[in-house]
Amino acid sequence: MIKRFVKYYKPHLGLFLFDMLCAVVVALCNLVYPTIARSITNDYIYRDSLNPILIASAVLLGIYLIKMGCTYCVGYYGHIVGVRMQEDMRRDLFAKYQSLPFSYFDKHKTGDLLSRLTNDLMDVSELAHHGPENIFLSLLMLVGSFIMLSSINIWLTLIMFATVPFILLFAVLSRRSMSLAMKNSRRQTSALNSSLENSIGGIRETKSYVSEDYEIERFGLVNRLLAKFRGDAMHSLGRFEAVMGFMSDLLYLLVIFAGGVFLKLGYIDNGDFVAFLLYIGMFLNPVQRFVSLFQQMQEGMSGFSRFMEIMDEPIEEDLGTVDIGDIRGDVVFDRVTFSYGEEGSEERPIISELSLRIGAGETVALVGPSGCGKTTLCNLIPRFYNIQGGKITLDGVDIRDITLESLRSGIGIVSQNVFLFDGTIRENIAYGIKDATDEEIASAARRANIHEFIESLEQGYDTEVGERGVRLSGGQRQRIAIARVFMKNPKLLILDEATSALDNATEMQIQAALEELSRGRTVIVVAHRLSTVKNADRIVVLGTEGILEEGTHEELIALDGEYKKLYTYQFKE
Repeated sequence: MIKRFVKYYKPHLGLFLFDMLCAVVVALCNLVYPTIARSITNDYIYRDSLNPILIASAVLLGIYLIKMGCTYCVGYYGHIVGVRMQEDMRRDLFAKYQSLPFSYFDKHKTGDLLSRLTNDLMDVSELAHHGPENIFLSLLMLVGSFIMLSSINIWLTLIMFATVPFILLFAVLSRRSMSLAMKNSRRQTSALNSSLENSIGGIRETKSYVSEDYEIERFGLVNRLLAKFRGDAMHSLGRFEAVMGFMSDLLYLLVIFAGGVFLKLGYIDNGDFVAFLLYIGMFLNPVQRFVSLFQQMQEGMSGFSRFMEIMDEPIEEDLGTVDIGDIRGDVVFDRVTFSYGEEGSEERPIISELSLRIGAGETVALVGPSGCGKTTLCNLIPRFYNIQGGKITLDGVDIRDITLESLRSGIGIVSQNVFLFDGTIRENIAYGIKDATDEEIASAARRANIHEFIESLEQGYDTEVGERGVRLSGGQRQRIAIARVFMKNPKLLILDEATSALDNATEMQIQAALEELSRGRTVIVVAHRLSTVKNADRIVVLGTEGILEEGTHEELIALDGEYKKLYTYQFKE
């Protein structure tokens, strides 16, 4: 893990080395001060002239000015390194999200994914800045103070440094409990974000069902758990800091006692004793840095480990090598078997040994009860999920051999649950088309029967749709989604319950737009409302056992089977 963490320093190595150089200068400036204080105490105050003291003070002033400039560079450029590394990690993590399969998002909450992208990486950024700096400076200060102290009195130095192994031993023993507490705290922070995202996203349902008190109670439970885990983390941290502080105080006591004895016995003089007391600060400073670093390491590395959990997830597999180009839209399901369970699980397949052919330019409707696999069947064509058995071909080519980009470029999908991105109407219609012109966007809107409505708005195509298109009606969102597919101009069109959530008048408008969109394309329609599929070239009736019937509307009515039962049930008085 450390090796992978260090990799993110490479693009910013120059700035990082400059930061470390400035930190070294700060440390050297700190080491000079006790030496000058010792000289003033031992030598300069006994001379007749004040010049040596003035010169020493001037030198100290110059050193402090240099230290101030370097401290600024460490504070600014060091944090810039951390911020840029955080930017790189966030970029890589977001790119990873884009490459994960649909099944991953089925199992993980949005709030948790957002937490890893924001909160976790903030702590990683702090570790990236302060971690190497604190380690390097702590070692430099320890070595430097040891050399300086040894030059004053080696025995008193050895007595003081004999405490270091005990301090480090305690830090190592404390690491495990602190690490576990920090991880639990992070997991609960993700749970809180998930709960918050869920509650805010469903605020309209909450208010319509008058369930505000229930949501407050549910959020309160998650919030209390977070407070508990954060409390546990702070307990571990507080205990660590308290014991480390006590050890530092004991160190002062030890040096004052031993130094006093040495001074009494004449082993050191007054100036040496003053310098020694000042160098204790030089010695304790890296110890305190280690304490601070320890906390940052627990928070930063737990955040980085959660970052790496995502980065190590298997990406959406794309072993395809064929760029299929312009497709005709001939789709064949050949003994296809699929289950949402993990490979090797005993979960009952949603689709089992299913075979179906949809000819190029044909409109095929899939009907049947909920849970029979209609939408699942459509999701398998663009490889949102991978089948466990059989094969699916597009224009005679196994879709597993086609690159995902060329496969999905030729497929357009309009579903019941339209998703509009937070932005303008123009941006949503042209989504995925980088060089779309205003004329092309307007043409797509006209064909989707939404242009006149857009023009009636005060800001026209630059009107903000709001989060998930909340400022528009269901029918308006649906027509913008249809316009978006017109822009893509796919040869294979999937309409998944595209009008089921609309009123009759709006449905007629949408249906007209869909008929325009369907011309000259292979169309697969998933529908519960059988009135919308009567004119399909072929209707396929699905059940839990697979395909039950198929044919035109008239043929299936004449067959007097499952389709007629569904049709009669929907249209009976």
